[in-house]
Amino acid sequence: MTNVNENLTEEIIALEKGALDKWFKGDTSGYLNIWSQQQFSYFDGTVQQRVDSYEDIKESVLAHVEGKLFADSYDFEYPRVQAVDDMAVLTYQLYAKTTLIDMKYNCIEVYKKEEDGWKVIHSTWSFIRPMDMDFGQAKSIV
Repeated sequence: MTNVNENLTEEIIALEKGALDKWFKGDTSGYLNIWSQQQFSYFDGTVQQRVDSYEDIKESVLAHVEGKLFADSYDFEYPRVQAVDDMAVLTYQLYAKTTLIDMKYNCIEVYKKEEDGWKVIHSTWSFIRPMDMDFGQAKSIV
C-alpha cells in the first residue's frame, strides 16, 4: 500500500469514527456533515425502501433518532478502504448496545471527493445475520 492510500484510509476512517462518536451521544450532526448534500442515497434494515436524498434522510430517519440513541461504547471492526481516483468505499462491522437496539451491522459507505472534501454519496447498513436477531427487543424510535 502506498502512503497516499494509507493517508486516505486514515482520513476516511477518521471521518466515519467522528460521525459515530457523535451518533452514540444522540447527535446526528456527524453524519449530516459527512453525507453529500449534492447526491445521496441510503439503505438500512429499518427502512422499507431506499432513501434518495440528503433532505429525505434528514427528515425521515435522522429526525426520529436525534437525541434518542445513545451507547457507552461501540466496536468498529474490520475496516477496509478501497479507492480509485475520487471514489472510496469503506466497509466495516459495527457492534453497539444502544438505548434503542443492539446494533450488529455490516456497513458500506461510498465516499466521493467533492469540492469541500470527502463525502458519503451512498450508505448501506445491513444487519449481520438477521435470521439470528430478535427484533421484538427493539424499542420504538418514533
